[in-house]
Amino acid sequence: MSPKTITIVGGGIVGLALARKLSSTGFGVTVVEKETHWAAHQTGHNSGVIHAGPYYKPGSLKATMCLAGNRSMSAFAKEYGIDYEICGKLIVATSDEEVGRLDALAARASANGVTCRLIPMEEAREFEPHVGGVKALRVENTGIINYTAVSEKLAELAASQGAELILGSRVRAIHSSGSEVTVEHDHGRVTSDFLINAAGLQSDVIARLAGITPDVRVVPFRGEYYELSTARRELVRGLIYPVPDPELPFLGVHLTRMIDGSVHAGPNAVLAFAREGYRWSTVSPRDFLGTLAFPGFLKYASGNVAIGAREILRSFSKRRFARDLARLVPEITTADLVPAGAGVRAQAFSRDGKLVDDFVIEQNKNQIHILNAPSPAATSSLEIADYVAHLVA
Repeated sequence: MSPKTITIVGGGIVGLALARKLSSTGFGVTVVEKETHWAAHQTGHNSGVIHAGPYYKPGSLKATMCLAGNRSMSAFAKEYGIDYEICGKLIVATSDEEVGRLDALAARASANGVTCRLIPMEEAREFEPHVGGVKALRVENTGIINYTAVSEKLAELAASQGAELILGSRVRAIHSSGSEVTVEHDHGRVTSDFLINAAGLQSDVIARLAGITPDVRVVPFRGEYYELSTARRELVRGLIYPVPDPELPFLGVHLTRMIDGSVHAGPNAVLAFAREGYRWSTVSPRDFLGTLAFPGFLKYASGNVAIGAREILRSFSKRRFARDLARLVPEITTADLVPAGAGVRAQAFSRDGKLVDDFVIEQNKNQIHILNAPSPAATSSLEIADYVAHLVA
């Protein structure tokens, strides 16, 4: 028998996209979010990019959902009057040693169906007059948007379709009994036929509350940003990225013009001492000790000491941050950088010490747990919602 009622834990863009999708098809939907506003964590702290999908393994969920999500997110924004722009981006090889990796990335992007082309720097400077480097990949369909505005519209649509949206109420316990799941939260309890866990940074915690022992663990990585001073924004017209290290899930510090006209620079990637640790001073002993106790993280960390040390040094050195950005735009100096906010990425690790590279969506009877949904999850959120709705149905 198909479920009639569904409880969604988590009010980020993925949870709200699910609420809108499922409530539109006749399900009774309740969303429980512990913060007092929507999109409070990963969604509200990201760089606002509508990704095109050049990086991901062909055939993976990330590759297929990002490509489709690039189109569906743009269409959603157009339909509901949300500001967005398809400005394209440059991925730049800054040395001859990086050219081979750029060529390989171009081949992967083409295999994923991404509209892109390798171009010489003379042409690259027609898009970005101040860019440095030796060769570039132009990705045509990359865009920019405000994902908090998208999330608020998704919440509005879900509510108009009858969904119950509960803010400011942390989930305390989850019980399964026969064909029902009961979620206890600060403001009461809700019993439904089906549970969907879209809790992002807390997703593995929620899974354990629901009686599931996930094979992966979420490890929080803080990404710290600067932005260019108002007087130097003209140095960047759109988006400028480095060639990524294929061994890492992070794209390296890059330059992103936001939909409000500001230009963000970053992020780096340092281990956070709390799942919602947006500053070095935010420490949760429970979260941090949990990370250290997980064998998968320790295996990974032991093999990446130099990389981790480099990221930490850059966190404390504006000069290093500016130096790395100047590889992309040589005119950038420390004087051009103004401190901006930070985000925390929920990165899943497996027990064997590997970073989980794809979305992880697991079903267990009448529960679905989204256990790894970092970037490009915001771009792919409407596609993730369709995918999970199909599993529910």
